[in-house]
Amino acid sequence: MDYNEIGIKAFQEKRYEDAAKAFTEAIENNPSNPIGYVNFGNLLAAMNDTERAERFFQKAITLDESAATAYYGLANLYYNAERYIEAAKLYQKSIEHGIQGADAYYMLAKSFERDEKHKLALPYMQRAAELAPNDLQIRLSYGILLCSLEMFDLAKSELEYVLEQDSKNADAHYNLGVLYAVATEDTEKAMNHLKEAYTLEPNFDQAKYIYDMISQRFN
Repeated sequence: MDYNEIGIKAFQEKRYEDAAKAFTEAIENNPSNPIGYVNFGNLLAAMNDTERAERFFQKAITLDESAATAYYGLANLYYNAERYIEAAKLYQKSIEHGIQGADAYYMLAKSFERDEKHKLALPYMQRAAELAPNDLQIRLSYGILLCSLEMFDLAKSELEYVLEQDSKNADAHYNLGVLYAVATEDTEKAMNHLKEAYTLEPNFDQAKYIYDMISQRFN
């Protein structure tokens, strides 16, 4: 009987008590295997028991210094605690040790971005977009990052791609509106996208503010 598999199924079904019992069994049956500790750490993190989650991830790393998922889980804890520099180091570790998929690259980029190191974030966000070209959140974030670095032509194509796939994405409309306002003389398109953003999301005050500011300037 694979207690880790039983625990993961219970975790996915939000039967947290059953998941905890299964992961405990997994650890007791094989205390030198880091997987049980990683799984229990993920469970505790989902339950907002961050202190215990941190200890379980650290235990997994002690048992196996190449446990990529343990570094990733610990990085998520630190990111959520706004400890972005520490999170970035751990996301890098998870990548070095072979974690699969775009998420670690995306979160590493977000860590650098939150720490206002936009140039450092760029190659990792680009890699995330390459690995998950259909992930609209990643493509949107990539476009926004490109805007912040004033790489407007590339940013425009990313934001337009998002809107091709999701025409009601208020964030994409907002950022494309700002791009047109800042990097072009096409005031009409800027205002159209900004208006679309606050029409889709009536509480999008920043979109309305910039729309009004442009409107006053040209009226």
